[in-house]
Amino acid sequence: MRLKLVRQDTSFDFFSRWKLWLGISAFMMIVGFASFAIQGLNFGIDFRGGTTVRTESTQPVDTAIYRDAIAVLELGDVSITEVFDPTFEADQNVAMIRIQAQEGQEAVTPDTIRAVQGALAEAVPDIKFVSVESVGPKVSGELIQTAAIAVVLAIGAVLVYIWLRFEWQFALGAVAALVHDLILTIGVFSELQIKFDLAIIAALLTIVGYSLNDTVVVFDRVRENLRKYKKRPLAEVLNISINETLSRTVMTSVTTLLALISLYVLGGDVIRGFVFAMIWGVIVGTYSSVFVASTILLWLGVKRNWDKQDPTVGNQYANIDA
Repeated sequence: MRLKLVRQDTSFDFFSRWKLWLGISAFMMIVGFASFAIQGLNFGIDFRGGTTVRTESTQPVDTAIYRDAIAVLELGDVSITEVFDPTFEADQNVAMIRIQAQEGQEAVTPDTIRAVQGALAEAVPDIKFVSVESVGPKVSGELIQTAAIAVVLAIGAVLVYIWLRFEWQFALGAVAALVHDLILTIGVFSELQIKFDLAIIAALLTIVGYSLNDTVVVFDRVRENLRKYKKRPLAEVLNISINETLSRTVMTSVTTLLALISLYVLGGDVIRGFVFAMIWGVIVGTYSSVFVASTILLWLGVKRNWDKQDPTVGNQYANIDA
């Protein structure tokens, strides 16, 4: 017996309350814009600048002990990551400790570094400090610019790809859904003031790919049904297509969310921000593929006769005497 989250013969009308769904999306996007304009993003060390301390010890790295030792210094955003490398020896345990730059300073001061080393030495007696590296605000500003360019180029590539594979109406619908997903994701990070670093940029690009995959599956079925149901209204064809792909959409989203929720609960602080962005992105990406992209396509209209070919192709020389 196969597990079915959605019946095969579903016939939901996804466009009977399209104003309500788009109204919810518009409201959430406005809230996200307002939050971003008023309080901005809580940038992590990658974008704010700071100092990275690399340590080694024979004892296994316990991030909780490291974090408790540094917490008393009240240095703000501190990221502790254990480094895994197959070339390391059995008793070689490496950690990367990143400390945000303090107000008015480009990097953490030597006094602060010595205080961090002293606190860690008390918690882990055999710890060694291998290197100390600083990232200034100029480099961080370049990272922000590069990250923004990467996201814009990804959306532009999606626009061209969908345009070439389908029609321009499909491309605009897909891009509208992607922009919707990115704005809501950035908005929730701004509203909740969750740390925003390079891992979140990776999550945003992953969300673009996931949402696009969902949208292309729906659009591909729409194109097939446009050939099959040439006389039916476009809204009816869209409803049929979404219902036919609904089981696949829900199953993909649920199984992905099960894995992501497990990572969020058990994965630790290092990847929690990335996983949270992915969970939110999967939810809004599934929503936008069904409601936003298809509604934009309904507004713009689309070519109905996909079988019609140019009658002159192959016949332009038919009446020429040899």
